[in-house]
Amino acid sequence: MIRIHFTAEDFARVRFTARPAPLQELNAAFMTMFHPDGGPLFGRWRGRLLRALPTAVEPLGELVPAGRAPRFLDVFGDTLEEALDTVRASRPEVVRAEIERVYATHPAPAPPWVRDLHRGDAAAWQVLRRAQHAAFETVVRPVWEQVRDLHQREFARHALATAEHGVGAALTALVPGSRLRDGVWEWQDPGGPGGPGGPGDPGDPGDSGASDQDRDIRLRGRGVVLLPTFHWTGHPLLADAPDGPLHLTYAAGPGLPLTQAQAPGTEDALAAVLGRTRLDVLLLLGEGHTTSGLARRLRVSNATASAPAAALRGAGLITTVRAGKSVLHARTALGTLLVRRHDGAR
Repeated sequence: MIRIHFTAEDFARVRFTARPAPLQELNAAFMTMFHPDGGPLFGRWRGRLLRALPTAVEPLGELVPAGRAPRFLDVFGDTLEEALDTVRASRPEVVRAEIERVYATHPAPAPPWVRDLHRGDAAAWQVLRRAQHAAFETVVRPVWEQVRDLHQREFARHALATAEHGVGAALTALVPGSRLRDGVWEWQDPGGPGGPGGPGDPGDPGDSGASDQDRDIRLRGRGVVLLPTFHWTGHPLLADAPDGPLHLTYAAGPGLPLTQAQAPGTEDALAAVLGRTRLDVLLLLGEGHTTSGLARRLRVSNATASAPAAALRGAGLITTVRAGKSVLHARTALGTLLVRRHDGAR
């Protein structure tokens, strides 16, 4: 059983990431690649990517012996270069401790470049950076546009769920079978530690080294950052740094391997979540409009235009202020973020 203990301050600090995290999406993709489940569709996807991986990626496998990933690979930067810089900036004592942890039970000794990384050698850090960069370009870059579109769709879905049902219901909806009572969000892992897709799997990019089969996390005001991933269909992944918020990466998206041919347009993805009329209103409100102005643009009645505006206002995507006898609607920063095509991983 996983139990996350919230205070009132923690509920106020639940945050949904504005953009997908390139390196965490890569971590999730690698987890899926090396799990022997998912059916024939994932089998073909797995085989194709494994054949496509360049030689430069091989050091990543050596840094994750027996599937045990060092924690300093847990990075949630908005762009690939930012994430790689953050990995490089890891504290030397953390890097040494994590390399020792992942190799503690491995029968083979660490290869020379990993021993150099343990000592902080600059050339070894370049080996790791090249491996991560090559892996991202091969595995994630071809579908990155789709990942961004799916993230915006999930962002909208979560915003609406929070506005309509509250943060507690929105949280439990992220993890099927979970429940929130007396400030404790809890769920049972059916796979158990170490099993395929189980939270105790030492291959988790968010693995803390503790058994997640029975684990208590006390936030004490640190809050939670929610990140959907679209290359993983298993249990939530937890990255619990003591000096920051708990990062919870959860499976979202279609539950199928991502391919370039599947990529939906951003507008189509948002329309599927918001509804066509609500999305049209949100797009129009890049500039302020009155209800009657919206109605004229949409060629509908004032009452028909007012209903989607009220729903978007409840989700925090637009604001409404009185201007004389009329009301003026405008998009909020959150609404603008939702409809904007973000700069991708660079």
